[in-house]
Amino acid sequence: MNTQSDDQPLTIALTKGRILQDTLPLLARCGLNPVEDPEKSRRLIFESKRPGIRFVLLRGADVVTYVRQGAADAGVVGKDMLLEYGAAGLYEPLDLGLAKCSLQTAGFAAGRKDGTRLRVASKFVNVARSFYAAKGVQADIIKLYGAMELAPMLGLVDEIVDIVDTGNTLRANGLVPFEHIADISTRFVVNKAAMRTRHALLTDIIGSLGAVSESS
Repeated sequence: MNTQSDDQPLTIALTKGRILQDTLPLLARCGLNPVEDPEKSRRLIFESKRPGIRFVLLRGADVVTYVRQGAADAGVVGKDMLLEYGAAGLYEPLDLGLAKCSLQTAGFAAGRKDGTRLRVASKFVNVARSFYAAKGVQADIIKLYGAMELAPMLGLVDEIVDIVDTGNTLRANGLVPFEHIADISTRFVVNKAAMRTRHALLTDIIGSLGAVSESS
């Protein structure tokens, strides 16, 4: 496992998209914000306004990998990514309370027929497989990357497992939520080895982010 040495900047991996939009104001309130706006730049590495800290901009799934492998010391990532790719080698000291939603099963209102083998579409294949197995439901999981609502509409699957925020997209496409799997929000995670070697700095950052997120 790669780990950052003390003479290198502490590296925090940020998740692109909605989570980044919600995270940047939080970082700014802690004095940790990037010197350059990541949403207006093609750069992937950004220095922080606080010396000795830098950010890298990644997809959510890659944040988990970079922090686990020690290429980043810490990261900001959705709980859905931690559930899907596992949190081994990571501490999860903070729920930042950002980008709240839920992971649910959904389909047509008629629901499933008992005893039938389901076809399920999701980008969260590990979560879906574990969920149905725990319920004793036989399910064939098909991995899709987007427009999940189309899969039951076009007869590809019986159900989907997906992130649900307002539920408006489900309703607009004639689908309803069935079962709640997990509440999702944005988490601050830390590489376990980095927590030992860079304990003082990481503890200070965790304290600052925690205080700001609680007051939001």
